[in-house]
Amino acid sequence: MRIDNEDISNGQPLSGAGSAAIHAGGKMNAEHAHLTPIYATSTFLFDNAEQGMDRFSGKEKGFIYSRFGNPTTAKAAEIIASLEAFKLTDQEGQPLQLKAILHASGQAAMATMFLSNLAAGDTVLSHYSIYGGTHEFLYDVLPKFGINSIIADLREPGQLETIIKNNPSLKIVHIETPANPTMFCIDLEAVTRIAKQNGVLVTVDNTFATPYLQQPFKYGVDFVFHSTTKFLNGHGTAIGGVLIGRNIEFMNTTAKKYHILLGSNSSPFDAFLLMQGVKTLELRMEKHCSNAAVVAEYLSRHPAISQVNYNGLPDHPDYELTQKQMRHAGAVLSFELGKGMDAGKRFINQLNMCVRAVSVGTVDTLLSHPASMSHSGMEREDRLKSGITDGLIRMSVGLEAIEDILFDLDQALKDL
Repeated sequence: MRIDNEDISNGQPLSGAGSAAIHAGGKMNAEHAHLTPIYATSTFLFDNAEQGMDRFSGKEKGFIYSRFGNPTTAKAAEIIASLEAFKLTDQEGQPLQLKAILHASGQAAMATMFLSNLAAGDTVLSHYSIYGGTHEFLYDVLPKFGINSIIADLREPGQLETIIKNNPSLKIVHIETPANPTMFCIDLEAVTRIAKQNGVLVTVDNTFATPYLQQPFKYGVDFVFHSTTKFLNGHGTAIGGVLIGRNIEFMNTTAKKYHILLGSNSSPFDAFLLMQGVKTLELRMEKHCSNAAVVAEYLSRHPAISQVNYNGLPDHPDYELTQKQMRHAGAVLSFELGKGMDAGKRFINQLNMCVRAVSVGTVDTLLSHPASMSHSGMEREDRLKSGITDGLIRMSVGLEAIEDILFDLDQALKDL
């Protein structure tokens, strides 16, 4: 899809990402509805046999079957592509063109991305401290298709170049930055430069940052995916995912084919909820981030806390990198209680207002225990290498009044 001013706002230049989130993709639909309707239909009609043939052959654009595509899901995908490309240009100085495909989940978007780009004998390189579902997919699923995975510290550019040169089968470098749940950050510009010099694709999980805080395509990456369940939806009302690519032909052919044949299409209702959430992305992220910065500072001074992982704190190893490639440090952090697992359980049980739940990015503050929840499928040795200790607590800071968040944390941390 071409992202330009006419596509977004009927010719009016837009200066803010918040405006793009509201107006991307235009306003027109069949019945001139103010909001994009929910097209709750499994199939679409043809005027005649010839039209059906032309749509199946690709000669005529149009919808066929909602597993292949749907007006509601297509509009939601356009909005996310617009945000990832907002104010970016290609090598010719023209507005960057991106194509997005909406999926039923972030895991589905990731599966389409890997499976459409890899074949038996290929290798994927990723780094320590990634989402548990991604780690399991790389190590438990892809090997059954003859695809190997390597985990390394991608914060060391020299090590990256050595690994690429020593592994001619390497096809993809996969990045999650900030990483879940240690908030480790990877230098997108440095990694992409080295990968491109060696003909390797770069893929990025941009879920924690969102396109409002970070635009990986600015640095030349090939694919970005999100769990739209998180900050993009923002209200915890629907599961979803999106895959965005800069190779339009590949996205319209190979990626689309895998998406269709894997049956990973999004529900139109979930897409509708996503569109409503995205409209307030800028406002929400500003509040999420300001609250998170205060919480991180508070926790860093608390005697019961031995370590705080938040890339917005000056003592975080990736603080300078965060300042370079992100608008804000984000809304997720993790911390270690000095007395380990037992203290972690007591703390979780003593929370009042804050919510005990997995996931991130909802309007309320969520806390979870990665070792027993999101990363429980990893071997303990791998978890520890990734910085995910038995007593680590992950926190997604919500939109509540900061005084109320701090009050709940303070009372839950007493006597620990």
